[in-house]
Amino acid sequence: MHTFPIIEVHGDALQRGRQHGQAARARIAHSIATYARLFAFCGIDWATAQTLAIGYRDVISAFDPALMTEIEGIAEGAGRHVNEILALNARTEILPPSYPGSPSPDWSRVAEVNAKAGVPQWAQVAGVKPGAALSGDTGECTSIAVSPAQSTTGHTLLAQNWDWLGAQRSALILLRVASPDGRRCLTLTEAGMLAKIGFNDRGFGVCLNILRSADDGTQSGVPVHVLLRGLLNCGSVAEAKSRTQALRFGGSSNILCADLSGARAALEISPRGLYTVDGAAAALCHTNHFIEPAAAAHQAALAPSLSTYPRLERVEALVQEHASKKYSPQDLQTFLRDESAGHLSICRRPDPALAPEACIETVASVVMDLGARAMYLAPEVPSTVDYTLVSLS
Repeated sequence: MHTFPIIEVHGDALQRGRQHGQAARARIAHSIATYARLFAFCGIDWATAQTLAIGYRDVISAFDPALMTEIEGIAEGAGRHVNEILALNARTEILPPSYPGSPSPDWSRVAEVNAKAGVPQWAQVAGVKPGAALSGDTGECTSIAVSPAQSTTGHTLLAQNWDWLGAQRSALILLRVASPDGRRCLTLTEAGMLAKIGFNDRGFGVCLNILRSADDGTQSGVPVHVLLRGLLNCGSVAEAKSRTQALRFGGSSNILCADLSGARAALEISPRGLYTVDGAAAALCHTNHFIEPAAAAHQAALAPSLSTYPRLERVEALVQEHASKKYSPQDLQTFLRDESAGHLSICRRPDPALAPEACIETVASVVMDLGARAMYLAPEVPSTVDYTLVSLS
């Protein structure tokens, strides 16, 4: 079974970044290999991806200059150029709106350009063949937020399956962050990236679902993985909404967030701005399409192989079947282990028909108890392993 290293970072922003970069140096190389390959699939070589990433530097600095400094520290600690770490943190926005359609006709040539430039290759860091084709599918995620009134713990619960390339599992880390002001957070993320799924000492938590709108790529804006880290400084859903409302975005995502009071919201962001779906029922669920009607009007066309609509129907059916009872963290683990639709289920096992580096699967599963400041983590396909408890302290 995979385990994810817990990396403790503390001090000022530059110190935190250096500690992250030094401790996760090999996993950062793995992340670079993964995303250089995905960009190549779209006809973008790694040097061009870094040039595109430069356009996000000022945006990040305006959003939170300490986070830009932390990115610089990660690069220094890992022995990488800062633009490489920028490209990782803006990888969602750099990938074109057409991804994951057909591969670029220049894909093989671009991959060779990367190799000649010394860009880390999958064969070096993952032991898989760098020439195999990628899947025509993308990562998908299922997330759930439960009110404290409906939780057996009396706390807000926030849960997610993160579906992505299985080979990228070896790049994941748990990042425990302690800031000089005393604030702390814990996030499951990809090495070199500031944040993804997590919560903070104030009992506020975030999950992430990738979305695609017809407007993606039409402007620059705050990268979602930078936004997630910024939101982990918030103390409430209301504060997260307020902070997000004022921002511009270059790509689309949903941030399912929740706080100690039981407030829950899906923050659906796109270049058109922020659209919000508030949680009124016992459980608020989200997958990989826009739910808010005005936002859904600009939903990009989805590949027929994607399961976002049936997965949302399935998780909402599981919630409805449970309506007469309260939810425990173990109940949410059961939901996230559901395999009723085969390889396109809530819990997604790897498809043996696909090459390892092309295979989308559930790379990790998380159930957060925000009151306890702890997460139950499955570091593999959750139907195959036990969840283990990881605390903030």
